[in-house]
Amino acid sequence: MTPEIVQLTPSASNKTVDLAAVTIHLHPDDEVAIARETLPPGLRLRTRDGEIRVARLIPSGHKVALRAVEQGAALHRYGQVIGFATAPIAPGDHVHSHNLSVGALTHDYAIGVDARPVAMVPEAERRTFMGFRRPDGRVGTRNYVAVISTVNCSASTVRAIAERFRGDALCDYPAIDGVVAFTHKGGCGSRYGSREVELLQRTLAGIARHPNVAGYIFVGLGCEVNQIQDLVSGQGLESDAPPLLVIQDEGGLLETVEAGTRAVAALLPRAASYRREVVPASELVVALQCGGSDSWSGVTANPALGRAVDLLVAQGGTAALGETTEVYGAEHMLTRRASSPEVAEKLLERIHWWEDYTARNGFEIDNNPAPGNKAGGLTTIYEKSLGAVAKGGSTPLNGVYEYAERITARGFVHVDSPGYDPVSVTGQVASGCNLVVFTTGRGSCFGCKPAPSIKVATNSALYNKMKNDMDVNAGRVLEGSSLDEVGKEIFDLMLAVASGEKTKSEKHGVGEEEFNPWIIGAVL
Repeated sequence: MTPEIVQLTPSASNKTVDLAAVTIHLHPDDEVAIARETLPPGLRLRTRDGEIRVARLIPSGHKVALRAVEQGAALHRYGQVIGFATAPIAPGDHVHSHNLSVGALTHDYAIGVDARPVAMVPEAERRTFMGFRRPDGRVGTRNYVAVISTVNCSASTVRAIAERFRGDALCDYPAIDGVVAFTHKGGCGSRYGSREVELLQRTLAGIARHPNVAGYIFVGLGCEVNQIQDLVSGQGLESDAPPLLVIQDEGGLLETVEAGTRAVAALLPRAASYRREVVPASELVVALQCGGSDSWSGVTANPALGRAVDLLVAQGGTAALGETTEVYGAEHMLTRRASSPEVAEKLLERIHWWEDYTARNGFEIDNNPAPGNKAGGLTTIYEKSLGAVAKGGSTPLNGVYEYAERITARGFVHVDSPGYDPVSVTGQVASGCNLVVFTTGRGSCFGCKPAPSIKVATNSALYNKMKNDMDVNAGRVLEGSSLDEVGKEIFDLMLAVASGEKTKSEKHGVGEEEFNPWIIGAVL
């Protein structure tokens, strides 16, 4: 039974209320509970072990201590370690950055102990959506033509070409969702033949051959490190015979825009020949992302999305977690679900790579959470990660992929990427994700063409404040709705959006600027 929720007023300082009426205690082992609303100093919380007096104002979503914790001792949320006390903590204290920090964790990775066979939905009962079947067998949820820059020096030219197809320019091609300019800040300033250049090429090729892209052209400057012919040959794109425009060969910007306009126009009839058809839900490959997270992310939106992922996987579909820096500290929750030792070892190899990468660049992985995350109640990266991995549901982890590496496994997988949302989603989409579900607690207006992005609010206050940007209100979980109910709503919306229903970010035209390939190394 859902406890009766008490609405506190500023004059509630000396009031006594049941703990469950104003907080959520997520696990019996947790030394903290999460405030449903701002708890004023002096408020007395009635618990099974007696009354606790709130020592200072505790904002909604933040943690209140339920028992005494010695300096140096571990604190738990979700029954898992979220950090260590940097000072003695008394019952009723506000637990946050002033008295909690990361420390050395020793995990029992217990590879595969929680991996269980998936109860697959019988073929005859599986859900469907209306998608675009491509020659390679994959299915698109959108039908775009892409104009792709090989280097930032051709970005303005690429944008000018795409602009020629705005407004009524595609009125004769209703089956085409648009002509998208894919520009970026890289392509030069790196060592020729380096891993950094190869990574960019893999990302650009992932967009060129994305199931949501019906045709594409490349536009380069001519003298860049990321040579256009190297990109095509190195990524096996010769058989596509894409139009390749080089500004220095065409005679300049205006001449290239004219040539690019003709090249795109020649692609339109073929792109328009694709039509939506009934395809099984198993053709969905969904990127799982969270941005502007708050303390409720791991309580409402992320676990609700995890329920939707379980429904998708039972249909034979695929869901890809990302943001490896927001798995850090919770990686044992994934290794326990690994379908093989090789999958677990690849995830741990990426975790260790990130430890080395951040160290040699003078960073700590706990530089994440961001200020907004902390304002929303998240204190350490361990706490943030434990909530973030809930997006992945409960099915086995069947694969771990490098950034922009094509996803080939079915079921739940992970794509290595940073925690910075545009860079992370760019990698997931370049890996083949044809849909994005993005949870947010602080508010994000994110989109990522060519894949539509569904945004899920973690709390009702955010949803009501940003209704024009949020597609789903997972805050209903705090008001009595079940995670299963909200998870089903998300899953149903996945199928509707995959069939052509526009998300809020699509209606606002968001998604081109967010294309942001990962630049790993030094820029020379």
